Amino acid sequence: MLEITAKAREMLDQFAEQAEESDDISLKVEIIGRGPKGFQYDLQLISRGDSLEDDVEFEVDGLAVFVGSRSAPYLEGTVLDYKETLMGGGFSFENPNPLWIDDVSKAVAEVIAEKVNPVVATHGGHVDLIGVDDGNAIIAFGGGCQGCGMVDVTLKQGVEVMITEGVPGVSGVVDVTDHAAGTNPFY
Repeated sequence: MLEITAKAREMLDQFAEQAEESDDISLKVEIIGRGPKGFQYDLQLISRGDSLEDDVEFEVDGLAVFVGSRSAPYLEGTVLDYKETLMGGGFSFENPNPLWIDDVSKAVAEVIAEKVNPVVATHGGHVDLIGVDDGNAIIAFGGGCQGCGMVDVTLKQGVEVMITEGVPGVSGVVDVTDHAAGTNPFY
């Protein structure tokens, strides 16, 4: 499912040595978003007991790896690497998978890109699709929409209408944005 390069493994081992309970360290990988530049990942060293019940577990060269169940189909064939630059270094993912595998998610992403984002962009905002679950499109607001006092109106009278009318099989929209965060929220 996930390949880890020698350099990435070396850096993971260095970080694991700094942990208090380095004997029980596992790697947790999850896709937390999608954007114009591809997937956005969360990479953590966790103790085995901190994994979730539905995480997919496998081993890479003796390292226990846990992948969030929703992320697993999108990580097949992915390579985790560590790249050093003049400004330091960091982990990088080379992922050959499309942003969305299922047709409903693809359709919702198209509605957001073609109809929703051009409208909310006029107010400095954007909407990101997190996923589709049980007929609900799960979204997050960003930019000027994060923390906006009118976000409920935008969600119910704009975003939700465009998505539910444009995508059969989607009956609702769930906003998972932390509206209290950000540089200037007035929610």
